[in-house]
Amino acid sequence: MPVWRVLIVEDDSQMREFFAASVSGCDRLELAASMGSVGEARAWLADAEHQVDVLLVDLGLPDGSGLEVIRYARQLHPECEPLVISMFGDEDNVLSSIEAGALGYVHKDSTPENVAETILEMKQGASPISPMIARRVLSKYLSMHATRLPAQLQQGPVALKNTASATGDGQAGRNAPESVLLSGKEQQVLELIARGFSYAETARLQGISVHTVRTHIKSLYGKLAVHSKNEAVYEAVKLGLLPNYSSGRAD
Repeated sequence: MPVWRVLIVEDDSQMREFFAASVSGCDRLELAASMGSVGEARAWLADAEHQVDVLLVDLGLPDGSGLEVIRYARQLHPECEPLVISMFGDEDNVLSSIEAGALGYVHKDSTPENVAETILEMKQGASPISPMIARRVLSKYLSMHATRLPAQLQQGPVALKNTASATGDGQAGRNAPESVLLSGKEQQVLELIARGFSYAETARLQGISVHTVRTHIKSLYGKLAVHSKNEAVYEAVKLGLLPNYSSGRAD
């Protein structure tokens, strides 16, 4: 099993030590380095001898924004997958970080086990993003699509037909749910992850192992032709597989 190297950029020394301990306490993760500023992070990333698989970064750093670190890391280490350290109620900044290249976020009040689990889930193809953030990403995408549609309409029926084909609109899009056949267990797992439950919580609620949950999710990704949780939720909503979907989880 691979061991993932994690770089932590967090200016609060206590939080930095907490995340470092969370990473070091997992045998699947290795602490590559930890630091507290944009300048230190850029210098570390620029060293050709340094390798990193996961960037765990706070956005509010004393000498700049963590968004700069995300962009710089993605430029020099394309294989690096960034996660943002976030607080509740910080959805706008999280959305900006996703646009910059982050794949998800962890909350500052997470437990050590949750931090490690979130990182491992991301490296296995998931995007740790709450349904609320996924909904905002979806709304922004739909808004951007809506602004492009009038110009395409002006180009005539051929352009509109091509757009419908590319986006899943039109008759093919309306019939798409019939071509995606989920098993009963896959549907249940899909509904739980759409509500924001973690792999461990989903396993407990379904009475199955976390490994089995991941197997179902891998199958879901294949059937929906997606690579992350928020993409799966978006496609499932679009295809009518989550008719009662709403952002947030019901505890």
